[in-house]
Amino acid sequence: MMKIKIILSAIALFCVGFAANAQDLKIGYTNVELIMDLMPEMEQIGADIQDYQAQLQTNIQTKAQDFQKQVQAYQQSAATMTEEARGTKEASLQKIQQDLQKYEQDAQTSYQKKLQELLEPIQAKVFNAINAVAAENNYTHIFSETAGQSPILLYTKDEDKFTELVLTKLGVEIPKAPGQ
Repeated sequence: MMKIKIILSAIALFCVGFAANAQDLKIGYTNVELIMDLMPEMEQIGADIQDYQAQLQTNIQTKAQDFQKQVQAYQQSAATMTEEARGTKEASLQKIQQDLQKYEQDAQTSYQKKLQELLEPIQAKVFNAINAVAAENNYTHIFSETAGQSPILLYTKDEDKFTELVLTKLGVEIPKAPGQ
């Protein structure tokens, strides 16, 4: 159903554009993910986020090992404990387990925030370049090649090199295909 709405919206856009003034309409498409992947800064961002993830994982493992040691100590001494002492220790262990689970969830949220924080400047740089190239080349519309996991554009000429123009604007070299 969503795909049909997208297609109908695209058709309506084309009809309105052609009816208004077909000569003024210039549509381009680009692959933002490809541009981002080719940016030289992405290598450092990848290394930084891996380091951050490793730190979080180490903290989680340390907390989990500590919890396991406390569980083992409890299991060894449970038989000699009073009923009240066992209940108190079990409640304490449940609290530690809940805290560990919350820490794991918080670590995931922290990871996502850190990743977004690292990507934000490069995303701004890429989108500014897309806007500049679109303005310099008189494009009226630019669509993302992978928007919504399926292309929005129904047709475009193969010779449209908008992605290459953006990469050139950013000073990023386009890798050669094998055999070229």
